[in-house]
Amino acid sequence: MSETNGNSKSKLHGLWALTNRELKKWYKAPVIFLLSIIQPILWMGLLGKAMNIGALFDPQSGSLPPLILTQPLTDIQAYQIGQYFSGITKFAFGSGDYFSYMAVGMIAFTALFTTMFSGMSVVWDRRLGFLNKALSTPVSRAVIIFSKVLSATLRSMFQAGLIILIAVAFGLQFGAGFNPLYVLGVFAIMFLICVGLSSIFIAITIRSTRIETPMAVVSLINLPLMFASNAFFPTKFMPEWLQIIANVNPLTYTTDAVRQLLIFSTDWTQLALDFAYVGVFAVIAAAIGIVLSWRFLSK
Repeated sequence: MSETNGNSKSKLHGLWALTNRELKKWYKAPVIFLLSIIQPILWMGLLGKAMNIGALFDPQSGSLPPLILTQPLTDIQAYQIGQYFSGITKFAFGSGDYFSYMAVGMIAFTALFTTMFSGMSVVWDRRLGFLNKALSTPVSRAVIIFSKVLSATLRSMFQAGLIILIAVAFGLQFGAGFNPLYVLGVFAIMFLICVGLSSIFIAITIRSTRIETPMAVVSLINLPLMFASNAFFPTKFMPEWLQIIANVNPLTYTTDAVRQLLIFSTDWTQLALDFAYVGVFAVIAAAIGIVLSWRFLSK
């Protein structure tokens, strides 16, 4: 009985030790840590504010072409026209402010950007000889892989929290029914999507010995995954063939769940569907990563 407990304890210790090693490479490198903080600020400040789509439909901004009128508008008519054009943004994005819509999409972008490099860690460990040492210990192959998944997940969740704080500073408009406890739901859906994405990226590169392989994978699927989702633009306005792809993309469900929690009027049925879809994706992807680690992870 004590031997079983000792083995269980050893496995947990191995997971924490390997995860902590991965995290140290991040938070003990000042430049990398600083860049991980600055990156969301740049995206929010530059892309988020530069793409001021809401101003296109704002009568007060002067961006709309002048109306051809046979007689002057009454105050009521002018107000109704202003409300109509303001409602266009609300109809298109579900929020009166495109920045809020885009800022939530940045959370999914951060998850993708951070996890897609997790596969490179396996390649570097193999080339530097650390993987050989890890495989020579009693720690199982599944723990070695999951430690990399967990470290990428924790980094992504940290950055997601930063993005929310930065977005609030830049003018994020929360939904009318927003509750601060909903932020816990944001971290929960982030945990699921990061586990799934990290497992997929590691599974793709688990046998690679060249750093060019994960780089090629990242370059190939980075943009399709991001833009074939609702991160920056509603799927309902995409071409039909692209909607089909977006509707099976787990990033679409992740972003929708975060918007339900932060800026939309929460539809609990849709939110449950989002969590279920991303949760199933995470379980399947993690299972694939573990199976491949047992079969292909070698010195």
